[in-house]
Amino acid sequence: MELNTILPQIIADDQLHARWLNTLSLMENTGARKISASEDPTTVTYIILKHAAEEHRHAFYLKKQIEKTGNNLCPTYSAEYLIAPAYSRYYLNQLDIDVCRYLKKELHLSGRELRFAAYLLVTYAIEVRADELYPIYQDALDNAGSKVNVKSIILEEEGHLEEMINQLQKFSPDWQLHAQKAVDMETRLFNQWVNNLVAEVN
Repeated sequence: MELNTILPQIIADDQLHARWLNTLSLMENTGARKISASEDPTTVTYIILKHAAEEHRHAFYLKKQIEKTGNNLCPTYSAEYLIAPAYSRYYLNQLDIDVCRYLKKELHLSGRELRFAAYLLVTYAIEVRADELYPIYQDALDNAGSKVNVKSIILEEEGHLEEMINQLQKFSPDWQLHAQKAVDMETRLFNQWVNNLVAEVN
């Protein structure tokens, strides 16, 4: 993964590091808002509320970590305060679209069922990614002796993945097949995102 090579470069430059943290914060916030948007006003569960709240907290926590890189950096999610801003916004939105298309075609879902199934598969794919991304980032932070840390996020994301698997098992006996399709879609989009990051950093 090219992140292994670009993360030390990002961490070494306070301005770049602030923009990286802000980009991660944007993506966590986007995920939280998507979870909230998928909620059914009547049947929303404890797990979904917990998950949305924790993703919002991750967005806030990452924003707070920016203070450790310097004062008054990245006050908003405007493009100049992000890395690869267009693609960072596109990535999660496109994953949502791709998964919805798959569910409509393969499972003929619509309305409330489609929203819930898309929440399950998109969130599962993102949690698989988070379980890989944040430990790599934490290792790079440790190696650089940075004051920034994401250990609390790592712990919560591990719990999220378990919760998503539990929900998926109840959703479908073929959940692993559907989940793998979502992971494949996410992997393609993630690799494009990393290529965009590399192009901007180098």
